[in-house]
Amino acid sequence: MDPSDSTTNPAFMSVSTPRWLNRTVWGAGLTSFLSDVSHEMASAILPSFLRLLQVPPESVGAILGWIEGIADGASNAVKLLTGWYSDRLGRRKPFVVCGYLLTGGAFALCAWAMSWPLILLAKLAAWIGKGIRGPLRNAILADAVPPEHVGKAFGFHRAGDTLGAIVGPLLAAALLILLPGRWFEQPDQPYRVIFLLTLVPGLAAALSFAGLVQEQRFTPRRALRLTASIRALPSDFRRYLLPVFVFGIGDFSHALLILTAGLLLTPAYGMQQAAAYASLLYALRNATGALAAFPAGWLGDRCGRRRVLVVAYLLAAAVMLGFGLVTWQGWAHMGLLAALFALAGVYIAMEEALEPAITADLVRDRSLRGTAMGTLAAVNGIGDFLASVGVGTLFLVGPPVAFGVSAALMLLGAILLIPRTGHVVGVTDPDPHSTST
Repeated sequence: MDPSDSTTNPAFMSVSTPRWLNRTVWGAGLTSFLSDVSHEMASAILPSFLRLLQVPPESVGAILGWIEGIADGASNAVKLLTGWYSDRLGRRKPFVVCGYLLTGGAFALCAWAMSWPLILLAKLAAWIGKGIRGPLRNAILADAVPPEHVGKAFGFHRAGDTLGAIVGPLLAAALLILLPGRWFEQPDQPYRVIFLLTLVPGLAAALSFAGLVQEQRFTPRRALRLTASIRALPSDFRRYLLPVFVFGIGDFSHALLILTAGLLLTPAYGMQQAAAYASLLYALRNATGALAAFPAGWLGDRCGRRRVLVVAYLLAAAVMLGFGLVTWQGWAHMGLLAALFALAGVYIAMEEALEPAITADLVRDRSLRGTAMGTLAAVNGIGDFLASVGVGTLFLVGPPVAFGVSAALMLLGAILLIPRTGHVVGVTDPDPHSTST
């Protein structure tokens, strides 16, 4: 073990421990804000844009589900590989910068899309970029703060992430409403302009991470093979992955929620206005996520991260039951949709703040954290692929069925996550006030 490892060196903990809200935490938050402005602008309008490309209405959900599922699957396949490879090299930051560059530029391809295959290619490239950067950024962030404050750091990062995810859809909705109609000959052209504009914040995100974030170097493990690296992960961490995976099979891409809102609202408002309102609902979902992210991390530090994550999983199941009821009854009430989107933002913020924080609790060896974060991401990615493809395909049967299946899987994941007997820090949380958590 590297003697400079902050998790094992008492001198580091007593003398050199930085404040948790340090330059790296600020830099990671700003980067995620800019990146989310970029790709959430695109994500907010993508379902409606797909409807304009002469895709049969009954097939839009299935095609969107496959696009999201394939992109998520590819993204999370590379997360494990890059996490492990960074542990071998002892460097993570260059991979993260490249990932942000790829995500920041990919959605501009949609400006030239005439059918869904180019949209798939753009989404695939963008999400591979997310896959490259995600676990490595999480490992850098976990290394940058003392263990007892890691929940706050991830909560702050998630708040920056979701704040950008508010601004992105709001910008998309504003542009759809305010761009003069006389500028365009076809209804799809305003969407193409928005895709091009995503380049500005997307490329700025990569520059922000390169300039602000400081990586703590560690001793590389050049001889470590991928399988050996995975086997070296603690058994408690591997057991923790089972409920995460089961929940993930039901946790589909929320692009399908945007599509659902657009379909429900189109009869009353027309397609472009419904697309703008769906983008606003998505912005609301992200706003509640931004507000909930830091309290979720703080609550996990205070009350036990696993217990709080169980609550998040149960909330997710309730939200999907709500969407099932709305689509079954055909309700297009903006207040009801707003409440469901807001609660969806809360559970996502709790999930994304706490899952990596628990991983950091369970994997204290800094030289394995890249692999651990990559493994968590890969497990989530397989679940995301199965969820988006499965739920999207079930839209052919009916959205109420799709949402009902999702809710059942989320509920099962919550049940499996409920703390059992034992005393594993961060998993059963026997002492939520202990600084070891």
